[in-house]
Amino acid sequence: MQSRAGLALILALTVLSGCSTFTGESGETLPRDARWGLVPLVNYSQTPQAGERSEQILLSVLSQRGLHPYVYPRSEQDETMLLDDSERLAAGMEWAQSQGFHYVISGSVEEWQYKSGLDGEPAVGISLRVLEPVTGRVIWSNSGARAGWSRESLSGSAQKVLRELTDDLRLE
Repeated sequence: MQSRAGLALILALTVLSGCSTFTGESGETLPRDARWGLVPLVNYSQTPQAGERSEQILLSVLSQRGLHPYVYPRSEQDETMLLDDSERLAAGMEWAQSQGFHYVISGSVEEWQYKSGLDGEPAVGISLRVLEPVTGRVIWSNSGARAGWSRESLSGSAQKVLRELTDDLRLE
């Protein structure tokens, strides 16, 4: 009887936490006081500007961890033309190299949508990585996905995913 109660508790906790999946490599401990940059997140989702939305939420989450990266500046060309995100990322990496950053945060948005159906659950999938801009070497990477509850917002689900991802980033 006790094992049934324990199994029921584990099942209930799993259901209450929503459906989340995270993979990552912890990598080395990185100095918080180094020069950090944030370059565009590539949007692989079907939702326009999901990368830009994720970047804004990521900035907030990083500041809670004590990181305040310089952000790749938007140009007039970004505003007047729809640029390929991979072009924005390449331009961002060039900018990061010219600024002399020690580390750059990059990544991609794989999913950003409300699932169809009666409940309309938010679904978010994001990958992050920390690179050395001079060498392009990946220092740390992590991916996460979450399907929230029907009354939850996409940005709320994204904030939870980004918080989980960045909590795995070891900083000194």
